[in-house]
Amino acid sequence: MPLKIIEHNSKEYHQMINLRDEILRKPLGLYFDPEELIREKDDILIGAFEEDRLIGCCLLTRSGNGSCRLRQMAVSRQLQKKGIGATLMNFAENIARDKGYHTLIMHARKPAVGFYQKFGYVISGDEFYEVTIPHYVMVKKLR
Repeated sequence: MPLKIIEHNSKEYHQMINLRDEILRKPLGLYFDPEELIREKDDILIGAFEEDRLIGCCLLTRSGNGSCRLRQMAVSRQLQKKGIGATLMNFAENIARDKGYHTLIMHARKPAVGFYQKFGYVISGDEFYEVTIPHYVMVKKLR
């Protein structure tokens, strides 16, 4: 399963938008705002591939003070629980370290908290609502 950094507005990026829309947005009755997608041009866009088909993705967004935010983690529904998310996490953490970030932050959906805790992320603060569902801020210091 090749992993790579994707260029904004490329063919792979459009696959990424479709996957994130299918897994993260449509189930909540939400859709991407075109301005939101334009802002991603400065993000690190990460994809996992099976041949030319995107099967998993996430983004890293600079948040200042030596930290970045992991966002929009998604894996094709039929391939979930097969290690793709774990592989993406490790790849994203390594990229963040290589870019000089010391801390990774995320807004984790409540059902995904256990997944991220397996990787050493800890809850920081109280439950809050984002995109209509409960989330927690989770943090990990990168070594």
